[in-house]
Amino acid sequence: MKKALLMAAALLLAPMAVFAADYQEGVHYTVINDGPATAKPEITEFFSFYCPHCYNFSKTVVPKIIADKPEGVAFNQAHVDFIGKEMGVEMSRAFAVAHQLNVDDKIDSAIFSAIHDKKQHFTSRDDVRALFVANGVDGKTFDAAAESFMVKAQMAKMKRDTENAKLTGVPALVVNGKYRVETGSIKSYDELLDIAFYLAKK
Repeated sequence: MKKALLMAAALLLAPMAVFAADYQEGVHYTVINDGPATAKPEITEFFSFYCPHCYNFSKTVVPKIIADKPEGVAFNQAHVDFIGKEMGVEMSRAFAVAHQLNVDDKIDSAIFSAIHDKKQHFTSRDDVRALFVANGVDGKTFDAAAESFMVKAQMAKMKRDTENAKLTGVPALVVNGKYRVETGSIKSYDELLDIAFYLAKK
């Protein structure tokens, strides 16, 4: 009986093992640098508030990544500034400010909704500031954070990481700072996450 149970378990796990082994460099993922991976496993989503696919991704896929990622794997996000012209930089600043003030859950969804649901047109940092204030952040607190060393450092890191990942579009997932998941051959979001989780354990 015990032997039969072990055999059944092996048969159930076999397709999963084969499926993971089928993930190929150059098809399902790209090695973006020859250096070492990050010290600890991590999955980073690169996105833009101006990207409608990123908005959908934030509502449908990001919660699944957070809920289902392997134990010990961190999940990070980085805003890209190559969409939205000069406001792309201000939206990266907004993301960093929200993160530093620990209001990112509220502010991120508010910005996405303002752009894609309410069709609000942001033209300056003042427009972004007004959204923060409308969502409970003191205006002077926003001003101080927007020019702070920590926010500028986070913006610089996001830009550097974006360039290192050689991104041409978003949303995109980079795993362990070394592997970029290729979406061209992916048939579903579940497969996207399978590949990301597989790479996180490499």
